[in-house]
Amino acid sequence: MNTPRPDDPPFSLCVYCGSRPGADGRFLPLAEAVGTWIGRHGGRLVYGGGNQGLMGRVADATLAAGGTVVGIIPESLVEREFAKRDCTELHVVQTMHQRKQMMAERADAFLALPGGIGTFEELFEVWTWRQLGYHDKPVGILNADGYYDALLRFLAQTVADGFVSGWQMDLVTVGADPNILLPRLVEAAGCSVQAQFQQI
Repeated sequence: MNTPRPDDPPFSLCVYCGSRPGADGRFLPLAEAVGTWIGRHGGRLVYGGGNQGLMGRVADATLAAGGTVVGIIPESLVEREFAKRDCTELHVVQTMHQRKQMMAERADAFLALPGGIGTFEELFEVWTWRQLGYHDKPVGILNADGYYDALLRFLAQTVADGFVSGWQMDLVTVGADPNILLPRLVEAAGCSVQAQFQQI
């Protein structure tokens, strides 16, 4: 475990989410709410470094609310995903594996917002790493407006069919309200949300 430095934020939350805004943009306020919550609590956002869609919105909101942002993006996606140049830290790496490893190392907890196959892949990877014991960091799914309902029903089916165990499902915390889910993840990571409020 790394020794915290005096200037380290009280927590680092890795957020996986879409690089697109979605068909009607209804999840953009959700991304903004997540970033605002992180920033107002003096936290650090760790994310994929893009400047579009939900990714860009959560980063903008974190910075606007006083938080710090660590963006990590492969060189091949710098132009495609419009790398966010005003991140507190922007790391351009060579491969997706390096990107995901650095994101995992810099985070205290992980959160999936609505997104596409990249979001799904990242979520399932850190979930798999958790159940294998490669890390013990909290993993959460923000199921706003029922976005993940169908996936959660499918996962319940995998348990019923005996391919996934109940304890594996218990490794993921699901919630619909960021103001409830985010404090749960931060506290599960060993941080005190109340103490963060007092620092502001």
